[in-house]
Amino acid sequence: MKHRYEALLVLNTQGREDTLKEVIDRLESDFKQEGAQIEQVQKMDKRPFSYVAGPLNAGYYVNFVFNAEPQSITKLRSKFKLDPEVYRQSYQRVEQKKEKPAKKMAKAK
Repeated sequence: MKHRYEALLVLNTQGREDTLKEVIDRLESDFKQEGAQIEQVQKMDKRPFSYVAGPLNAGYYVNFVFNAEPQSITKLRSKFKLDPEVYRQSYQRVEQKKEKPAKKMAKAK
């Protein structure tokens, strides 16, 4: 059963800002290769890190919203861990919003 997920990827674009579109397109095709159906790709621009815990002090944030099988998250995580252009990654399952029934209006007397 497919679930809805959000993947926040922080890209290492240091010195390669001109190839950013190609990197995002390649990552999108990697999601599709694992059977994910992408709903939305949000390019969130380059942002500095609040604290530096590695060789980079900033990264380009990209948020992918997609539907996929739970086991494909493990495959994506291990695949992107080996990718030198993906600096950090975070996945979160997003619950589907259930519509609440409309409230009944009180009749005026």
